[in-house]
This record gives sequence, C-alpha cells and structure tokens, in this order.
Amino acid sequence: MSVRDRLVDAAFDLFDERGYEQTTVDDIAERAGVGRTTFFRHYRSKEHVIFPDHDRLLEAITNRLATSNADTAVVAVAEAVRLVLMSYLEEGERARRRYAITSRVPALRDREIASAARYQRLFREFIAEWMGPSPQAALRAELMAAAVVSAHNHVLRRWLRREAIDPIREIDAAMAEVVALFTQRAPEPPTGGSLVFVLRDNREPDQVVAAIRAALNATGDRAPDGGSARPVEPSRSQPDRGRRAMPGQPRPSGRARR
Repeated sequence: MSVRDRLVDAAFDLFDERGYEQTTVDDIAERAGVGRTTFFRHYRSKEHVIFPDHDRLLEAITNRLATSNADTAVVAVAEAVRLVLMSYLEEGERARRRYAITSRVPALRDREIASAARYQRLFREFIAEWMGPSPQAALRAELMAAAVVSAHNHVLRRWLRREAIDPIREIDAAMAEVVALFTQRAPEPPTGGSLVFVLRDNREPDQVVAAIRAALNATGDRAPDGGSARPVEPSRSQPDRGRRAMPGQPRPSGRARR
C-alpha cells in the first residue's frame, strides 16, 4: 500500500474513533507510521486527506471535453460525467466512509459543495462555447451544467447509500434525461389569431362571450393571417344553476345570443 493510501486509511480510522475535530495531523502521521514532514509532502491538511483528488479529476474531464467537436459535444459531457462517477466506484468502501464523515461534519459538507461548484463551472464553460454566444445560450448552458452535476450527484448518493444496483446504467439514463431536456428546442409561440384570457367572472356565460366579442371587434375581428378571430368559450367557474348546460351538451334555454 502506498504512503498516500496509508495516510487515508489512518485518517478515516481516527475520524471514526475520535471524531474529525479531535484528530490531528500528528495523530494521522503516527497511525500511518510516517513523520509529520511526510504527511505534508502528500497532503496540505487533514481535510485534504478526506477528499478525492479533484484536481486530477478536473484535468481528466477537461482533456475529455477538449477532444470533442460540435457534433460530439453531448457525448463528451456524458462520458466526462461517467469518469467522475467511476472514480468513486473504484474507491469502493473508502468513498462510502468519506460520505459518512462529510455527512457528520458541516465544514466538510461545505468543502464538498465548493468542489461540486468547480465541476459545474467547467461544464458550464464548455456547454456555453458549444451552444454559441447569445444570452439565451448562456442561460441554457448554466441550466444544463447544473442539471449535469445534479444528475451525477443523485446517482452517486444512491450508490453511496447502497440503493443503486447498477450505477453505470443509472448515470447513463440520468444523462439521457438531461440531454433530452436541453437539446429539444421549445416550440415557437403562434403568431396568428387572438389570445384571450378568461378569469373568474360573476356574469352569465353568454354575457361574458358577448363582452369578449365586443372587445375583439373593437381592435378588428380579423386575425393577422386573414382568419376570423373567434372568441374562446370561457370555462364556467361557478356552480351549475340547474338551467346551465354541461360542456358539450345543448343549452335547454335555446340558442346562444350572437
């Protein structure tokens, strides 16, 4: 076992036995059988012993994204997320011990959140470049990057809690959901016709229809495409009063006024 791994195992054991706050760097070095200088040769603090090598992971993600082009950008993002998840899976129980420790110590949770922000920023910058320079693209890149990190963290937490049987399949499915959300363009709103909003009204339905028709006539009852601007029948918001027909049924009182 390497010195780095011995220091990690010693730190995790001591954190479990004594608690994070009560464990010192000297305690970890002594348990690992090395000196204080050796400890700092590998880690900057006892906090750094706990977390994975995020710098190495971020570099791996950057390299994977750099090999993509406009046609393969989505695949690159999905595979980069896989790289991060795989690094935790390869750690096995050590990753689960880290999760248990960070769940108990607020300062470590804050550090974990800060680490996640670094990944999100990297994905956001890549996605923004892929989508192109526009305000709408910048927003979509921000949202997609957040969704990418959230999807990864969701699957990772399920695995850490022993809820995910096949985390690789789950991350692939999660990324497919993210891609579907952000690669399908929203339909353009219709430009022709009339837009009518009907709110709660105490008048009779026939009176409301007449008021809508009058309002449309006041601004021109022809739609931009040449069609007739017909009013939309408002939904009834008051209880039926016996003589009022249900939708789709004829009115017992005769034809509606025009």
